[in-house]
Amino acid sequence: MSKNTTSQTIIGIDYGSKLAGTTVIARSENGVIQFSQSEKKKDADQFILNQLASEAPTLIFLDAPLSLPGAYFGRGTDFFYRAADRSLKAMSPMFLGGLTARAMRLTQQLTELGHQVIEVYPGGLARQLNLPKDQYKKQKVHLPTVLKLITNQIPIKFVKTDLITWHHFDALLACWTGWRYYNGEAENFGEPSEGEIWI
Repeated sequence: MSKNTTSQTIIGIDYGSKLAGTTVIARSENGVIQFSQSEKKKDADQFILNQLASEAPTLIFLDAPLSLPGAYFGRGTDFFYRAADRSLKAMSPMFLGGLTARAMRLTQQLTELGHQVIEVYPGGLARQLNLPKDQYKKQKVHLPTVLKLITNQIPIKFVKTDLITWHHFDALLACWTGWRYYNGEAENFGEPSEGEIWI
């Protein structure tokens, strides 16, 4: 699946609570990432739809569960986790509840616009990169240190001062997974029939 990703638009989204102002979109075009963030007390899902309204159909890499465990459809007995969640030690889609439902609805809306949505897990990529557990997504003071650890590894350019929260950092990792996906380097976990997660 190797493609020219220099000119390819890649969109990674760190998906947060609806009104918290913590949803961040990382958009890579011509090899450079630009960030946009939802506003507090404003609908994050509408923010995403507005941001992508004029975007040509593309792949979107979303950090949120996009399916339910197979047991709900008569496959298996695990009502809490999908195989992908267990493989990556990710949070249960059922525990996330409303966020999972919103993400699945948003995916349907984006699909109707011609986009394809891929589920990603920045935390899994962070583990693969061996980012320090006592710093990654902990206090904000650790953000510059962790950024320094990935600067020489990440193949897409970004301005460090643009990353003002850990939500921006996870959106960056989601975008990086998108780059890896386009270049045939991303890894998938889980079963296609139940829902895969890519890192």
